[in-house]
Amino acid sequence: MRIAMARSVCHVVAAAEDGERLDALLAACGLYASRSAAAKAASANRVLVAGETAQKSRIVRAGEAIVCELDDAPSEFVVEGEDIPLDIRFEDESLIVLSKQAGLLTHPSADHPSGTLANALVHHCGADHLCNVQGDCDRPGIVHRLDGDTSGLMLAAKTDQSGEHLMEAIRAREVDRRYVALVHGIIRHDTAMIDAPIARHPRERNRMAVLDAPHARDALTTLRVLERFAGGESDNGYTLVECKLFTGRTHQIRVHMQYVGHPVVGDQTYTAGAPRSAASSLGLDRQFLHSCALAFDHPISGAALSFRDALPADLRSALSIIRNRSEGLTDAGHEMADLIGGEQDEKRGS
Repeated sequence: MRIAMARSVCHVVAAAEDGERLDALLAACGLYASRSAAAKAASANRVLVAGETAQKSRIVRAGEAIVCELDDAPSEFVVEGEDIPLDIRFEDESLIVLSKQAGLLTHPSADHPSGTLANALVHHCGADHLCNVQGDCDRPGIVHRLDGDTSGLMLAAKTDQSGEHLMEAIRAREVDRRYVALVHGIIRHDTAMIDAPIARHPRERNRMAVLDAPHARDALTTLRVLERFAGGESDNGYTLVECKLFTGRTHQIRVHMQYVGHPVVGDQTYTAGAPRSAASSLGLDRQFLHSCALAFDHPISGAALSFRDALPADLRSALSIIRNRSEGLTDAGHEMADLIGGEQDEKRGS
């Protein structure tokens, strides 16, 4: 990586630019190489609007002064291939469907410059055989992300054409993404919808929050209860849920579940409402969140593709601790029994 000295430039929003998103305007003006690069600069507090740090999604107004901190020369960052195991479920000349292991970050960052999924994809495919549609050289093949400590199904693209199609399908809500989460407390309704906007936390930059603010982005999650577990000495019970994402905001499921008073078990960041006892985390050192199902149309052939991924060993182990407290599978739980382990447990008990 080559590090360059920084300089500041000022852009005054013209009348024709009134109402544009900050990151889009900065990219359109050529101040940053891409919208993604502009968004990164805003997240790093390198962009001021009217003298204040601004979110990437801020709507700018005519006459406002935007001050950007720029590098004199673009930094050079090459993602090196690393022999990191990949659990590939489908692969052709256009895309890869894989199950990401917990603890594997999606792409490099300043704190983690290597050892990521992007490094593994470069080793597996070669840098020249991965898409680069996000405008950043540190995200080869990446079209969407999972949190580092979230496991499960994920898409990667080999060509720019397939990458652009997949990213647009995700934006258009044409990719069916479902997760299994174990949350604290008992959710008595079998289905629910959480429609609450999410933005960067106003004081803690590494966290997101549900905010009633102009810059917050819409976020929609639906739930189906799979199984409930009665409360114990160190907890207030648990609910196993299937979450379907209609939007893809950072930490969306974790933020939404905390917002409704049912934080994800094992989450180290979004803990409001969780029992204080360490035992309530069921031995987990990461959040109980797994991308269990993925369905979409192939970006080139149009063929319908669908994939399912069972819970990994650490999450099954956590469930085994409370299985004797189960109130039984719901109808949705019976549909998902092969993924969550309930079917095998029921057979053993019969």
